[in-house]
Amino acid sequence: MERLKGKTAMVVGAGSIGPGWGNGKATAVTFAREGAQVFCVDRNAAAAEETVKIITGEGGKAAAFTADVSRAADVEAMVAACLKAYGRIDVLDNNVGIAEMGSVVETTESEWDRVFAVNLKSAFLAMKHVIPVMQKRGGGSIINISSIASIRHVGISYVSYGASKAAMNQMTRTTAVQFAADHVRVNCILPGLMKTPMVEHSAGLAASYAKGDVEAMWRARDAQVPMGHMGDAWDVANAALFLASDESRYVTGLELVVDGGMTARSA
Repeated sequence: MERLKGKTAMVVGAGSIGPGWGNGKATAVTFAREGAQVFCVDRNAAAAEETVKIITGEGGKAAAFTADVSRAADVEAMVAACLKAYGRIDVLDNNVGIAEMGSVVETTESEWDRVFAVNLKSAFLAMKHVIPVMQKRGGGSIINISSIASIRHVGISYVSYGASKAAMNQMTRTTAVQFAADHVRVNCILPGLMKTPMVEHSAGLAASYAKGDVEAMWRARDAQVPMGHMGDAWDVANAALFLASDESRYVTGLELVVDGGMTARSA
């Protein structure tokens, strides 16, 4: 349908931690299929290149860039490289995140700092350097990937993850209002329980749910959702597509919940 034709989209976290489809990888491919040229950023160079290979193999246009987006110098270089390659940034999708298990009693200071650096500081830095680019071009769309853990207790203990995502929600709201007059839209997606490589490869999550049994974890997570099953990366990607496209031109400051009814049940 080419809903993003003529746009340049920067997807931060465009790789996948393992085989299959993570949220960022699916989003980058979806954006490309809808006509965008995609700048694929990941800390893992091979993962970013894999996503680019999928896009170019389908006839799309994409470039890879390696960065640790919790570092200001890397983010500045990332934005400069995208502008050199494509001359513009119309869409920014902040899709980086990690989860460390533990309550406020169990979480160490270093774990807390690391989670906030990866989950929150990365989005802050990306917006800090991309918004001026969007302002000069007359607007753009920023999509921050949060979590329902930012608004609900989902049954497992990872306080640093939920707190960092709650802070992301508020950063999204305030930034949306402050730059609305410049037509820079800022929204966030709150995925629910998703079946992705990140979850599969998280030993802490598997231990919290099912004593390390991944298949038992999948069953337990399915059972938590009113629809009876988890979502996947394409559900997040399709929500991001709407927010990236001009169909959402009057939408800003939104927290778009994509969770199969889970938060509605526990409201």
